[in-house]
Amino acid sequence: MWIGRNRKARVTYGFDEIALVPGRVTINSNEVDIGFRLPRKNADPLELKIPILASAMDGVVDVRFAVAMSKLGGLAVLNLEGVQTRYKNPQEVLQKVVDTDKSEVTSLLQRIYQEPVHPDLIAARLKQIKDEGGIAAVSSIPQRAAEFGPIAQEAGADVYVVQSTVSTARHISTEYKSLDLTRFCADMRIPVIVGNTVGYDVTLEIMECGPAGILVGVGPGAACTSRGVLGLGVPQVTATVDCAAARDAYFKKTSRYVPIITDGGMSKGGDVCKALACGADAVMVGSAFARAQEAPGAGYHWGMATPHVNLPRGTRIKVGTTGSLKQILFGPAEVDDGSQNLVGAITTCMGNVGARNIAEFQQTEIIIAPSIKTEGKLFQAVQSVGMGTR
Repeated sequence: MWIGRNRKARVTYGFDEIALVPGRVTINSNEVDIGFRLPRKNADPLELKIPILASAMDGVVDVRFAVAMSKLGGLAVLNLEGVQTRYKNPQEVLQKVVDTDKSEVTSLLQRIYQEPVHPDLIAARLKQIKDEGGIAAVSSIPQRAAEFGPIAQEAGADVYVVQSTVSTARHISTEYKSLDLTRFCADMRIPVIVGNTVGYDVTLEIMECGPAGILVGVGPGAACTSRGVLGLGVPQVTATVDCAAARDAYFKKTSRYVPIITDGGMSKGGDVCKALACGADAVMVGSAFARAQEAPGAGYHWGMATPHVNLPRGTRIKVGTTGSLKQILFGPAEVDDGSQNLVGAITTCMGNVGARNIAEFQQTEIIIAPSIKTEGKLFQAVQSVGMGTR
């Protein structure tokens, strides 16, 4: 569409602007397959019972949470540049974040994250996760991946995530050495997931570097302020569809399937369902899990870029504690807003559109429907219940 003289812009869509169309055949929700498979070198794929990952955020994932998530069939990613690897007693530090007034919390976070990362704590946290029977997934920014990757791998990590606000296969800098993504993926024996991206062409380029998976999403997270601070971002529906198209084109060309994982912007079951139907193989969620009793943030959540020393791109938000991790994933739901029993939402939706597995779910008919969350819901909106809650 034209936005002015000599300038066009694409129309893009987010979760609130689309809806999924019920199928001609319905399926028992207990008989659908929602498993997620992450490719591994010279080994069978890493299989998860549920297509849900927990974000590498300090208010969400620590050792205890990672173990609990693993035992429930998902995967939680530990931030290698967070308080867990900077402090021997991270709980004391987290309590300060929780107790500090909102007017001072950003400066507090900036001070907290100036403490260096200790390699011995990386190994110690991974050992704790493995000793307790968990799957160990970790994350760092590209600038630290070459340093932390071998340490994490030797300590028993199962998955390594290279994550930044915007990831590309070609990063230009004269101030520091850029990560050679192709070499890093080749050198690591464990699967490497790369993110975040939102475009077709850049996704294809990253896939050529050899990652096991790609994270999709720039700025949609509940605690992220990148879209306001930088003006960057693509609504998650369009971003997911574009990146899924790149995945399919790459598979057709190479016969190598690189799953995409929609990351951020999903706090309710319906959002997760829409992400999968738009082409995601799995989703990564943060704020929904920050509400869990097991989450280290005690009902608070903040983004990975919140403590940036010069340009914070996140904030601390209060999400509250609503139930156990098991309730959030499998129910029984005790709230009416769709933030609990995410797995039940996926399987029920798949049954209603007639999809037996995620691949079939990705073929669901989608309509543009900006009234889907408001039509007939006046009383809920007025009383701030159900679909009237945000």
